[in-house]
Amino acid sequence: MNELAIICVDDEPAILDSLDIEIKNVVGEDYVIEMAENGEDALELYEELSENGHEIALVISDYIMPGIKGDELLKRFHTLSPKTITIMLTGQADLSAVGNAIKYANLYRYIAKPWQTEDFKLTITNALNSYTQTQAIAEFQAYLEETVAERTQELQEQAAQLTKANSKIIALNEQLKSENIRMSAELDISRLMQQMLLPPDYELSQIDDLDIAGFLEPADEVGGDYYDVIQHEGRILLSIGDVTGHGLESGVLAIMVQSAVRTLFLNEETDFVKFLGALNKMICQNVARMKAQKNMTLVLLEYQNGQLRLSGQHEDIIVVRDGKVELIDTIDLGFPFGFIDNIADFVSETKIKLNHGDVVVLYTDGITEATNIDKKEYGLERLCEVVKQNWQSSAKKIQQSVIENVKQYIGEQTVFDDITLLVLKRV
Repeated sequence: MNELAIICVDDEPAILDSLDIEIKNVVGEDYVIEMAENGEDALELYEELSENGHEIALVISDYIMPGIKGDELLKRFHTLSPKTITIMLTGQADLSAVGNAIKYANLYRYIAKPWQTEDFKLTITNALNSYTQTQAIAEFQAYLEETVAERTQELQEQAAQLTKANSKIIALNEQLKSENIRMSAELDISRLMQQMLLPPDYELSQIDDLDIAGFLEPADEVGGDYYDVIQHEGRILLSIGDVTGHGLESGVLAIMVQSAVRTLFLNEETDFVKFLGALNKMICQNVARMKAQKNMTLVLLEYQNGQLRLSGQHEDIIVVRDGKVELIDTIDLGFPFGFIDNIADFVSETKIKLNHGDVVVLYTDGITEATNIDKKEYGLERLCEVVKQNWQSSAKKIQQSVIENVKQYIGEQTVFDDITLLVLKRV
């Protein structure tokens, strides 16, 4: 592994001096530590260090700085070096930028100013451990691939001798087959539970004033997508969410959220700050109990009398009016669940009027980040174009057109994330 480096960015020299001292107390002489007073200088440092063969393990940046703001700087670093760990320093008034950094820069943590020394040291230690562990795993995987290749050659040369061990090989194959059957059954159960909790077509058809169609197809590895539509005493709540990662943990967490959303809505909780706050606390507590590194994005849409109330952070929402596409950015409407216990300061709502014939499309990143044989993503622009071409059709037809186009784009590639789509149209 090349020599590792840490870059600290802050426009206050006193803060940089404090960072230099406290980081050296943690890492000693094991890392090269560089300081920059603005984003432009930090990017130049990155180029110089990279040219000299250094790997940038960690970037710590303030948010409010002249020139490039902290969230944009971390986004650029993530583009240049996706493996680099990013941490943002923020004051109380800067927390709205954290959500942007999480979404676009894979933010590891944020540290509030002024920080506690012990908390700061622990965060730095964990961040650097995460980086070195990830690198070690990658090197180990490469070693395993090389070892497997060598072993394969040996096995080919010893093929004649394997005949004598045929009975043992058969027994081992049967054992492996049983284990694969067990694992496959667990995934099948999780997929089945996801599908069982989806709103059936007959429920959707009973909703007056809205034409609604939904689609969820789990990936080969179970993911954490979910959507739901609930009608209660003249109010209609639509929700869509995405838990990070794959496997049983993500699937189980999505099921927990679906149940909690339905319970809160049926108990007539109308305050989105309290609604989303309760969901976030539930996820934080359950993730801690599960000892899992999971978080989730989710958006709620409440429809009543031609008006939609929106709250929560998720993907951009597509709205089509008279054939024209509008995008609603949800970055300032909430905060990802599972990071911090209290998200009340981040939650807000917006309202949009829904005229007859208007279409709203919700989706998860399994659609926009689906790749074709050339490893190119499907993208939001392509999704908007398909919706625009079919906006005058029924919600079901729009949903079918999108899914057909996505699957045609993917081709024979393996699908690694759930594909989820929810279309509503005011009739």
